[in-house]
Amino acid sequence: MVRLHSPLILSEVEGLKTFKMEHKPVMSVEVSESLNLRPGCVVLDCTIGTGGHSELILKKIMPKGRLIGVDRDKESLDYSRQRLASFTDAVTLVHNNFRNIGDILNTAGVDKVDAMLFDLGISSYQLDTPERGFSIKNDAPLDMRMDQSSYISAYDLVNNLTEDEISSIIKTFGQERWHNRIARYMVSARNAQPIATTGQLSSIIIRAIPKGFNRSRIHPATRTFQALRIAVNRELESIEEALRKSLDYLNIGGRISVISFHSLEDKIAKNTFKRFVKEARAKLIQAKSGISDIRAKPEIASPEEIEDNPRSRSAKLRTIERLE
Repeated sequence: MVRLHSPLILSEVEGLKTFKMEHKPVMSVEVSESLNLRPGCVVLDCTIGTGGHSELILKKIMPKGRLIGVDRDKESLDYSRQRLASFTDAVTLVHNNFRNIGDILNTAGVDKVDAMLFDLGISSYQLDTPERGFSIKNDAPLDMRMDQSSYISAYDLVNNLTEDEISSIIKTFGQERWHNRIARYMVSARNAQPIATTGQLSSIIIRAIPKGFNRSRIHPATRTFQALRIAVNRELESIEEALRKSLDYLNIGGRISVISFHSLEDKIAKNTFKRFVKEARAKLIQAKSGISDIRAKPEIASPEEIEDNPRSRSAKLRTIERLE
């Protein structure tokens, strides 16, 4: 297995480590409305990332509010710590997987919260940092670990799993039509030499897809890269477990919002929320339209936001409110 490190720190000013990255929080207005934020609220940001949503949340819940920010990526927490420095007394940052929601709140000394936010998927800074190995755009080490202390990287999966196992991952998590061919080409290529970089893997995938079928608006390797990232980080498993537990740690009248970026994530949120509604434990909320019953649909980004931030194009926001 390869150990890869990618410093987020780009410069130092008078001894203070400074980060130079811009990340626009998706659907920030809709999130603020959906969570029903007010001064004094205690909020759990389960995927704090670079702190974009959290910064806006803190402005809504001060004074006397509190935010607990969680991330698997220590570099994200370092960035957020600096970004939210003016709110230090109101912020607790925790390096953990949000699936361990009970342990996280226990560490923070909190029993229940008034709002939770799950901004799923990969952050822009992770994609834009080549050394992390998430992006198709750069030739970089094949990593894809959100938590750099994890033992399994994309390199390990690509170079050690069987052809059938690789094919299954690409089919299940990437919904890729050519999963069998891609897996076969990958195994054939690694027999000659290990597949060590994103560039190598991308080239193999492009060769594997028959000519005439790789003219989609998205890169031919996108679905396979997504599948490997999900498998490396066990993302869907973590989402399902966290959402299943979430309502138990929410105050009555509190809300949970989930931003998803592909159908697999959204399906988990949709089905979990439907189950809570069926059990009469929660109701669905659509803040933009004022609907708060079973008819509530996921909210999407406005045309203006999509133009300004293309990442928001695939985003869906679902919200529930706890009843009892």
